[in-house]
Amino acid sequence: MRKFLLLSGGFIAALVALALVGPLAGLLFSGLLVALGMHFYIASQSTFAKIIWVTVGLIGVLSAISNIPAMVGLAAIAIIYVIYKKWNGDSVEIPTIKAKEEEDPFTNFEKEWSNLTK
Repeated sequence: MRKFLLLSGGFIAALVALALVGPLAGLLFSGLLVALGMHFYIASQSTFAKIIWVTVGLIGVLSAISNIPAMVGLAAIAIIYVIYKKWNGDSVEIPTIKAKEEEDPFTNFEKEWSNLTK
């Protein structure tokens, strides 16, 4: 029964992902425009070139906003990945951001102060 549910969920997610290939391609193109705009904005020296590349980047951002259905396609692809991992018996771990004590400047200061006073 578990394999059947995984198979049917994967099939539905694959159909959704295939139905949204167009918006996914548009989102990819929009991301390319944003990346090109940022890259050439940083590399350009003249003000006119900076204005042109900011305009290209803004066109990419607006195009990406109009491709919101592609987010559903990305979620479907992520679901397919999770189903594939579950099918093979692997565990799926979602990475989380954890605060570390070493990154706290006050903790580091106290450690360094205690080392200086020794």
